[in-house]
Amino acid sequence: LMELVLQPVLGASVPVAAWLCFAGAHRSKPLSLLHCLGPVVVLVGSFSYSYIWDGTIDLLLISLYLSYGCLLLKSSFNFPEHVRLSDVSNVLYAERTAGIALLFSALVDSIISYDILLLNAQHTDLILSIGYLVLIPAIVGAVVVVSTSTAPIQEQNQQQSELTTSNHYPEAIDVSPASSTSLKVDEEVTQIVAKFDALMKDYQVFKDPDLSLNRVARKLGIPARKISSAVNQTHHQNISKVINAYRIEHAKTLLMQSDEAITDIFLSSGFQTKSNFNREFSRITGQTPSEYRSSPQVLD
Repeated sequence: LMELVLQPVLGASVPVAAWLCFAGAHRSKPLSLLHCLGPVVVLVGSFSYSYIWDGTIDLLLISLYLSYGCLLLKSSFNFPEHVRLSDVSNVLYAERTAGIALLFSALVDSIISYDILLLNAQHTDLILSIGYLVLIPAIVGAVVVVSTSTAPIQEQNQQQSELTTSNHYPEAIDVSPASSTSLKVDEEVTQIVAKFDALMKDYQVFKDPDLSLNRVARKLGIPARKISSAVNQTHHQNISKVINAYRIEHAKTLLMQSDEAITDIFLSSGFQTKSNFNREFSRITGQTPSEYRSSPQVLD
């Protein structure tokens, strides 16, 4: 009996757990307890198995996997505010992978239900083996990526310190509805980008390897979505690439003016891995750091 109850409940918890892992990368608000409803309904249905239609639990599980798979795919097109900017692309790719894996699982469950109801479970073991072979590595890999890429949660006193010292940063823009109606959209975008550029140039916050969009928003006192949108409109690139450009400019200065090792330079510029530093450096300059340091314009 316990096996009949636990197996579907654990199965119902997988898509919810995957969603909760990625939801933390996008928002800081407490998540609704409604996400517990699916596993609870499956639990109740498992105890009432003898009184309901045989395919009810399977239908509930398929619905959960379909719903959360679609939610993850939809969410993967939104910028994750709490993820380190250098890891944004990896997290979004992992989120899409998890969404596709859940949809694949829904397909597998549908085939298994068909096999059990109409073919007397002739192929169930084979289908389960193939399904788990694909699903488990995909979900685990995606969760590992997001858990290692989310910027560390600051302690309460550190957050308070950041708020009390916010006056040392460029003055926050009043983005209340009243001021928004009095300012043209392009003027507001210009102001936001000016404050953002000042934060990068004057305070060099790009040196923080754990910098996230949420942290930038707190420092400027501007909603994260407004900052992301303004930077996109102005630079025609996402904010992570723009901040990497500041990091590369800082690294170029160090390459020209110092004899520091390249490893020390990329770490002091805000990058966490040499591969990411080399990739971004080549994208922006067309050269490797070593080639740039030994180029004639630098030597002169």
